[in-house]
Amino acid sequence: MSSKGKSGASSAKGRKPRAGGGGGESKSEDVLQAVVLADSFQDRYRPFSTEKPRCLLPLANTPLIEYTFEFLAMNGVSEVYIYCGAHTEQVEDYVSRSRWSTASRSCPFSVVQFVRVSDARSIGDVLRDMDKRSLVDGDFLLVHGDVVSNLVLDKVLAAHRQRREESAANIMTMVLRSGGPGSHGTKAKAITPVFTIDSRNKRCLHYEEITPLQSDHYLTLDPAITDELSTDFEVRADLIDAQVDICTPEVLALWSESFDYDLPRRNFLHGVLKDWELNGKMIYAEVLEEGYAARASNLQMYDSVSRDMIDGWTAPFVPHNNTSSHGSYTLYDGALSMEDGAYSAPDAVVTRSIVARGTTIGKSCRINNCIIGKDCQIGDNVVLEDCYLWNDVTIGANSVVKQSILADASMVGKNCSVTEGCLFSFGVQISDEITLSKGTVLSTINASSEPVAKDTQLLGPNANAARFVDVSYDTDDEDYDDEDPSRLQKSLLYNIADLHLSQSSISTLSSEIDDDSDSDAGGFAADAASSRSRLSSFTSDDSSRGGAFHSDAVHGILDALRAGSGDFDAAKLEFMGLRLANDASDVMMRKAVATAFARRAAELLTPEHGSLEPSKAAEKALKTRKGATKFIEEVGIGGDEAEQVEYILFTQRTLVHVKDPRAGTILAALLQQLYAEDVLEEEGILGWWADERAEESEGLKGLKEKCRVLVEWLENADEEESSEEEED
Repeated sequence: MSSKGKSGASSAKGRKPRAGGGGGESKSEDVLQAVVLADSFQDRYRPFSTEKPRCLLPLANTPLIEYTFEFLAMNGVSEVYIYCGAHTEQVEDYVSRSRWSTASRSCPFSVVQFVRVSDARSIGDVLRDMDKRSLVDGDFLLVHGDVVSNLVLDKVLAAHRQRREESAANIMTMVLRSGGPGSHGTKAKAITPVFTIDSRNKRCLHYEEITPLQSDHYLTLDPAITDELSTDFEVRADLIDAQVDICTPEVLALWSESFDYDLPRRNFLHGVLKDWELNGKMIYAEVLEEGYAARASNLQMYDSVSRDMIDGWTAPFVPHNNTSSHGSYTLYDGALSMEDGAYSAPDAVVTRSIVARGTTIGKSCRINNCIIGKDCQIGDNVVLEDCYLWNDVTIGANSVVKQSILADASMVGKNCSVTEGCLFSFGVQISDEITLSKGTVLSTINASSEPVAKDTQLLGPNANAARFVDVSYDTDDEDYDDEDPSRLQKSLLYNIADLHLSQSSISTLSSEIDDDSDSDAGGFAADAASSRSRLSSFTSDDSSRGGAFHSDAVHGILDALRAGSGDFDAAKLEFMGLRLANDASDVMMRKAVATAFARRAAELLTPEHGSLEPSKAAEKALKTRKGATKFIEEVGIGGDEAEQVEYILFTQRTLVHVKDPRAGTILAALLQQLYAEDVLEEEGILGWWADERAEESEGLKGLKEKCRVLVEWLENADEEESSEEEED
C-alpha cells in the first residue's frame, strides 16, 4: 500500500467533542466502538474494484458501505474506525460528503476516523497496527464494509459483557445466523465454514473450512475436545457467517502475537481455538434464528443479497423504505420499486425490479429480476432478465441482456445479445449486433489500471474495450494455486463443473452438491440445495432424502472403480446397504449408478488418470472390474425400455457438465459398449434418441448429436433386419 500511516497527532481527526468529557477519562461501559474493514485484500470484484473500492459499489443503487454504517448505528456504535486500503481517497471523499461525517448534524457517531496502514498486505497487518495504536480500549464490533444486516445485538452484547465480567479469558463473541435445513442464497458457496459449538455454554470449540478443491475432505476434531472441554456439542455447517464479531482489546493483542495470521476465520479463529491450552482464551458463538445478515463478499453473494433485498428480507434496508436521505422509492404490485423521476412506457412489463430516478424504459420492454440505477436509457423492445445496470447505462433497441452486471456509463448497441455471467466495467461500449458468450468480462483498462487496446473484432467498430485478463488467476503463473477455493468465487456464475474437480471429493464434501443440476437454469449463484430442488428427476426423485444417498453412493462406486482389478461384489453389497439404510427408490439408484460410471469415464480422459481416448475410457470404466456391467444391468437399470431411457438421460445429464469437448464422444462410447454387452437394447437407445428430454438445453443437444452415427447405425440395422424377415 502506498498510503502512509497517520501519526498520533492526527488521531483526533473526525471526532465530535463529548459532552462534559475530560480527555483523561476512560470510556464508559456503554461506549461501543467499531472497526470497519473496508478493504478485504481480495480481488473477487475485479474488474470493478480496479477502479472503485468494493465498499462504494452499488447494491440496490446504494453504496455497500451505507448498509454497514446503518447496521452499526442501529446497534448503538459510537466510535467508528475505518481501514480502506486501496482507493482510500475515494472512500474518505464519499464519507466526508455524507451524513456519516462527524461534521453533519445527523451523524450518529461521535468519531469517524480513517486508519491508513503503510504497506499492509492482509487483514492481519491492519489489526496488528490497530493494536499498536491503541485506538480501541473497550468492546468493539469488527465488521467488513460489505455487510448487510438488520440484526439487533442488544441481547448478544449483554451476554458477551456478562461472560467478559466472569472471566477476562472470554475475549470474543461471533454473531452467526442459522441458515436452516433448506436452500438459502446467502449460505456459503465454495468455502463452507464448519463450527463446532458447545450446546450448553455456546463456546466455539473448533473451526474448519471445507471446499471442493481440497484433497482431504474430512473434519478431524482434537480428542481433547471430548476429553476435556465438552461431550455435548454440535457440528454446524449450515450457519451464515457475515463475520460480525464482538471483541475485547485482547483480540487485537492475539493478532499481534501471531504474525502469520492473515485471515480472521481461517487463520485467527482456527489458530486460537486449536491452541486453547496455550493461550487460555475462549471464543463464543451466538446463533440467531431471526434477522438478516450477509456479506456481499463476492459477485455471487452480491447477487444473492440483491435478490433478498428485492424480496424484502433485508427490511428496513429496502429501497421503498427510503432509509437513505436521497431516496424516494414507491413499491408497486409485482415487487417493483420505482423511484420518483423514473419512466416506463405504458406497454413495458417490469416486474420484481428496482428502478432509480432519471431512468427511461422504452416501449414493449420486458424486464424481470433486475436492479437499474440512475439515468439509464433502455431502448424499445429490450429484454432484461436477472441483471444489474448501474448508473448512466444505455441499452440499444431490440437487445437482450441476461444475468450480467453493467457498470456506470456502459453502453450496449442495438440488436445485441449479452449472455449469462457477463461483466462490463466502467464506461465499456460495444457496437450494434454483437453477441457475447457466457461469462465474458470486459474493461477499458487492465489489472494494472493501464488502458487496453480495444478489441473491435470481438466488440465491433465502436467499441472501446477488450477482455479483462485477471493475472491473479493465470494458470500459467508460477504462483497460481490450483487449490485456492477463492477461484470458485471469482465469477458471477458459481459452477464447479467447469473446474475438472475430483467428483468424489465433491460428493463427499456435501450431500447438497449435485452435478446433475442444470447450470443454465435459475439464478446466477443458485446454491446447491436450490439447484437440486430445481432439477426434478425424470419421474420422482424423492429429493428430500436423495441427496445423502446420492453422494455416498456415487462416492462408493467411484472408489471401487478406481481400485483397479477384482470383482464388483463388495461394491454391490455396500451400495445395496446404502439403498436399504436410505430407503432409496429405483430412480435414486439409477441416477447414482449412471452418474458414477459417467464420471469415471470422463475422468479417464484427464492426464492425471491416463489421458485415454474416449472409446478406451468407456471400456475401462465398464470392464476393469468384473461384474460392473452386470451391476449396471441389474441394479442401475433393472427394467426395460423406459428404465433404459432414464439411465441414458442421467448419463447424459452428468456428462453435460464435463468441460472436455470429447464428452459427447464419451456418451456415444458408453452407449456402444453397453449395447455390445447386452445391457442396453436397441429400443432403449432409440427411445432415448426420440425423447424430448434429451435436448432440453443446448449442452444436451450437443452431446446427443455426437451419438447420431451410432443411432443411424442402429436404425439401419433394424431396417435391414426387417427387410430380411420380409424376404423370408
